[in-house]
Amino acid sequence: MDTRWLQDFLTLAETRNFTRAAARRNTSQAAFSRRIQSLEAWAGAALIDRGTFPPALTAAGEQLKVHAAEVLGRLADARGEIEGRPVFGRDHVRVALPYVIATSLFSGWWRGWAAESGATCALLHGNVLDLAGLLVSGAADIMICHETAQQPVHLDPEGFERIVLGRDRLRPWASRAAAGGFGFPGTEARPVPLLMYSPAIYFARLVDIMLEDAPSRLVGRRVAESDMSDVLHSLAASGQGVAWLTESTVAARRLDLVPLGGEGWSLPLGIVALKARAQRRRSVGAIWARMAAAAAA
Repeated sequence: MDTRWLQDFLTLAETRNFTRAAARRNTSQAAFSRRIQSLEAWAGAALIDRGTFPPALTAAGEQLKVHAAEVLGRLADARGEIEGRPVFGRDHVRVALPYVIATSLFSGWWRGWAAESGATCALLHGNVLDLAGLLVSGAADIMICHETAQQPVHLDPEGFERIVLGRDRLRPWASRAAAGGFGFPGTEARPVPLLMYSPAIYFARLVDIMLEDAPSRLVGRRVAESDMSDVLHSLAASGQGVAWLTESTVAARRLDLVPLGGEGWSLPLGIVALKARAQRRRSVGAIWARMAAAAAA
């Protein structure tokens, strides 16, 4: 038994598409299909109903799905202990979230969620697609991220439950001292200096969505590009250009930035948490219940 087979299986169960699942697992579709077949041979039963479109789990597949995520999580913990990483107790929760939320909102939230419970946490950072992969494979217990109606996080609601933790807004910002000189949204004669996300980053797609619906055309030139909002935030604060940042990030960093362009140049965001329904660890369930109660309040 190769544990990669379980990761493949959970990814396929979530995407219900062999091509997308293989791409997410960074392998060819032929190799991916062979690994699923190997898992079925090990289980002694068909796990995928290939006669339906999209492919669905068989009854045996549903049974395996219940246990696969927890098995992978326990193996990850065991490997950490073997490698000499700090050993945490049963109340340890692995939370996958983007760096922008980890540095702006998470510390205050966790203080409330873990109050009096003794729970500990490990924070796993990455892009939204990477985080979803961690959650689906069982390497993370809970995932937190931004999403919009135009760019939602697609996880099967039958397999994953969600909580809306709060609201945020993405908009262009510049330092107070430099904002007036940029002439936002720019002209051909004087384009706006832009501090942009790298193309593969989730927020880059959100900025594209915003610009498609903007009240006028943005005329600018890229002067810097980064995967991390903190880098763009610092560049904007030093007066080097205009960066698209969340309001929560700007509030947390407390730098002297001002929003540009009014509400027409902003994009409302939700902040959501997701957890596999098959995740049955008591510590994760307790934190999840506190998250839901806090969100409802």
